[in-house]
Order: sequence, then structure tokens, then C-alpha cells
Amino acid sequence: MFSGSVDFPFVIYPSLFRALNSRNYRIFFAGQGVSLVGNWMTNTASAWLAYELTHNAFAVGFLTFANQIPILLLGPLGGVLGDRLDRRRLLIGLQVVCMFLSAAMAALVATGMVTFALLVSVAAIRGLVNAMEFPTRQSFIVTLVDNKQDLPNAIALNSSLFNVARLLGPSVAGALIVLVGPAWCFIVDCVSFIGAILGLSLLRVPPAARTLGKKSPLGDLREALLHVRVRPDLLAPLCLVPVIAFSGFASTILAPVFAHEAFGGDARSLGWMLSAMGAGALCSALLLGGRRNTEGLDRWVWQGALLTGLALAGYACSTNLPVAMVFLVANGMGVVLCMAGCNTLLQSRVEDSMRGRVMGLFVMGQGLYPIGSLLAGGLASLLGLRWSVLFFACVAIAASLVYRSAQRRA
Repeated sequence: MFSGSVDFPFVIYPSLFRALNSRNYRIFFAGQGVSLVGNWMTNTASAWLAYELTHNAFAVGFLTFANQIPILLLGPLGGVLGDRLDRRRLLIGLQVVCMFLSAAMAALVATGMVTFALLVSVAAIRGLVNAMEFPTRQSFIVTLVDNKQDLPNAIALNSSLFNVARLLGPSVAGALIVLVGPAWCFIVDCVSFIGAILGLSLLRVPPAARTLGKKSPLGDLREALLHVRVRPDLLAPLCLVPVIAFSGFASTILAPVFAHEAFGGDARSLGWMLSAMGAGALCSALLLGGRRNTEGLDRWVWQGALLTGLALAGYACSTNLPVAMVFLVANGMGVVLCMAGCNTLLQSRVEDSMRGRVMGLFVMGQGLYPIGSLLAGGLASLLGLRWSVLFFACVAIAASLVYRSAQRRA
């Protein structure tokens, strides 16, 4: 049976990138990198189109809500599915579906047939796919690393990859929207899925042993909930993640409105703003990747939540784009320290037999993002942009203090 060993022993990656010594992870990393840039281009173009079609902050928040709410509702069942089926084949099928969705959006935008209702519908379908794909991908990573001690590094590198894409995708999308129109963002995204599908097809992984199937999917999920309930080391990160997902992204949810109304910018300004948050997130991901173990990581997690809240407060009070971008960098750093830190803690503590389901609960926590998106749009319409972001800053700060208090009692 193939063990996943490195084909070229003389290719030795330094400590910060040690998970890339595993052949399977290296191929997966490259394929996902291509696809994620395209995904962020689609996210940016969709947000810009939502505002251009409606000129309404609530509509921008509602679009994100429609895309993310399936993750909140179905993320845990997606984790069960990942524990029951062949994860690689499932991921390939889901990537193919997303590729066709991007092609459909490109055609709708290029022909001028796109409406806000169609934009929301496609976003919701993609959200359904993500509800199955996210927990499956998170639990799949552990099978790609030869040395299980490199798992925290693999998780951090995956987060780094996500945030490099967040850095590049929006800035490229902003330029394309200005130069040739938003349809090209969806075209690039469609083509980029070829990289992800090819990478998954080249992996050499044995079929995973399945321990589920005797119970119903809901029975499997109930078993995971009971397991987490008696594990404070799993429960605390799982409780913090939804609060930060709810509050920590208010700056980017309302970024199209800030770019247009607060700073008098255009799509290029939006791209720079989202890229600034991506740059901060990348810095934190690299810091996490340099860690040798999880000792002291709980402290980094609550400090990341605190930094998120303070950065949101500074962003809300910013009067110009350069100052806002400084706080967006800090915002990105705080969110990733917290979210990726919690991911690492969970993956390092959970048993393999529970991995897919626990990561489904983790993804469900991230699914509170759409509730925050909807509320951010509503509060911005009622109270104004700045007061809306200040509210979320207070929530993040409070969450960091509660988590710190829980860790002291543990």
C-alpha cells in the first residue's frame, strides 16, 4: 500500500514549510492555491455587483448571508458525509459543481442578464456545496501528511494559502472589474477549478476505513455532540469560533459600502481593502506555521480575538483609506490567530474516528458569519456604517475576555 512518502528525498523544505515534504500534501496545496485565488475573485465581483445592482448596504450583507447560511445549517451533516464517503472523490465532485456555477455566472454577467435575485440564487447553491466541501477538506488534510507531527504546520500552511489567495484575488478582481468588467472574474474562477480537480486526481491515498454507517446520520451527529460536551478542551474553541465568525468580518462585509461612501473609491479601492485584511491574515498564518507544538496556543487564540475587536474599533473610526487599511491588516491578523488557532487545537486533540464530525461542528461555527453579515447590513442601514462596526468590535472584545477567563479556570 502506498504510504505517501516523498518522491524526491533531496527536496527538503525548511521548518516553516515542513508539511510540504509530504508528496500528497504538496500536490493538494498547489491545486488548492490556484483555485482559491479564483474563488476570492468571484467573492469580490459578487459583492461589487450586489452593490451596483441595488446601491443598498443591506443587499450586500444579504448576499453573504445567502452564501454562508447553508454552512451554519448543514455543516455538521457535511462532516458526517465526509466520514461516510471517500473524501477525495467527494471533493472532486464538489469542485466540478462549483466550476459549472462560475461558468453560469460568467455567462449571466457577460450577457447583461444578471439580476440581484440570480446573484443570490447562485450564491446560495454554492453555499450548499461549501457546507459539504469545507468539513470534508478540513478532515482530509490529516491523511495527506506523512508525519502526523507536521499536522499543525499543514493546517497553518492551509490557512496561509487561503490568505495569500485573499491577498491576491480581490486586488486582481478589482483591476479586472475596472478594466474589462466583472464577467472576467467568474471566467478566471471557472478555469482555476481545473487546478484543484487535477491536484485531487493526482493524489495517492488509500481508501479510508469507515467506522460509520450502522447509525443514521443524525445518530452519528448526536454521538459527536455528546463527545464534545464532556471535552472542555474541544468545547471552548468550538464556542469561540462562532462568536468571532459572527463579529470579526464586519469590516469586509461592509467594505464595498465603505469604499464607495466613506472613502469615495471604486472597485480598485475595494480590492485593496480586502487585500489588506488578507495581508494581515497571512502574517498570522505564517506565525502559526512556525510553531513546533500547541503549547501556549490557547493564549494566542484569546489574544487574536482581542486584536480583532480592537482593530474593528479602529477601522470604524478611520477617516481615510490608508488608515483604514492599517486596521484591516490588524483585523486580518486577529481573525486568523483566533480561527486558525482554534482549528489547530481541535485537529491536534480530536480522535480520528470523530475528526470529520468535529470539524463539521467547527465549520458550523464559522457559519455564524452569515448571521453577522445580515445584521451588519441591517445595522448599517439603521445606525450608519461606523456604529455598526463598533457594535461588532465590542462583541469580539467580550468574547476574548470570556475565553481567557475559561482558560484560567481550566
